[in-house]
Amino acid sequence: MKNPQSTIYQTNHKINWFQKFLLVCSGGNIHILRKTPSEWNKFAGIGGIVLFTAVFATLSAAYAMYTIFDDIWASIGFGILWGLMIFNLDRYIVSSIKKTGTWWNQILMSIPRLILATFLGIIISKPLELKIFEKEVNKQLNTIIQRNKTDLQKQMNGRILQQSGPFETEKKQISEKTAQYQKSYDSAAVELEKEILGKQTNLTSGKEGFGPNAKRKQELKEQRRQDLENYQKQVAPRLDYLDKEISKVYTNLETERKSTETFEDKFNGFAARLQALDELGKNSAIIATAAAFIMGLFICLEISPVLVKLISSVGPYDYLLEKTENDFRLYSKEKIEKGNALTDFRIDDFKDKLKP
Repeated sequence: MKNPQSTIYQTNHKINWFQKFLLVCSGGNIHILRKTPSEWNKFAGIGGIVLFTAVFATLSAAYAMYTIFDDIWASIGFGILWGLMIFNLDRYIVSSIKKTGTWWNQILMSIPRLILATFLGIIISKPLELKIFEKEVNKQLNTIIQRNKTDLQKQMNGRILQQSGPFETEKKQISEKTAQYQKSYDSAAVELEKEILGKQTNLTSGKEGFGPNAKRKQELKEQRRQDLENYQKQVAPRLDYLDKEISKVYTNLETERKSTETFEDKFNGFAARLQALDELGKNSAIIATAAAFIMGLFICLEISPVLVKLISSVGPYDYLLEKTENDFRLYSKEKIEKGNALTDFRIDDFKDKLKP
């Protein structure tokens, strides 16, 4: 006699290739789903969400890698690899939720999966946010680059003062001492002129003409001129050395500044764009709100398969899945018990043979 229960799972419906593909994407057991056509739409919907999440993850990762390597083929390859990983991970998250347990157990099982799905949604959304706000991000990047160059110039000026400071101080001391010699010479020249012209001062005789006092002042002027020239000759090599050292400091730091500015001009990688997007959000409430909505959209997209599985009622698929797993557990337990019994029998038989 034919088992009446076997007719429950019979169906004339056939799964087309697209439905089958979406059911595979959902992480459901195809063999069980074939017996439960009432569940096809639900699982196809879950599979579609998983599929589109993987597509967005592929685009997101490809764009992120393109900003890093600037190589379209490497970006496409990594994007596909990342999308497949997200696809497989989402399938596992959805398929691991069992509907036949208590509501509290389902909630406990879903919490870590929801947290993981939220984290994945944030990861997927960020590169796409950068692409959506690309023009604004590029403008902010230019602002950051100019700001960094200004800060760099300030740092370089500070380092120039620090490294050339001792040389500049010594040059200043030499210059001050030279000025003193020059002042002494100029003073002697003025006194000589006053003496010759007969101008009365505390240091002149007041007699016009080149007399004995004028002669002494002429000798004093000549002596101070020689002192000035001798000092200038003495410090000339030292001044040349100080000028070369100061020039070397400027040359080295200027070379370093140009090299650093070259790197600053290339400040457009993924981390730099994230920084620009973050600053845009802080400076503009509209962009911050839009970015939050975009991130929320992808988080909802990522957690929706888990939520759909969680809020949906228990269906034929869940009962059949539980029955299949339970049958396998009973079968495994029975095989283990038979194996243990056979082993015990062999051990007892071996002990009987050892008895005298």
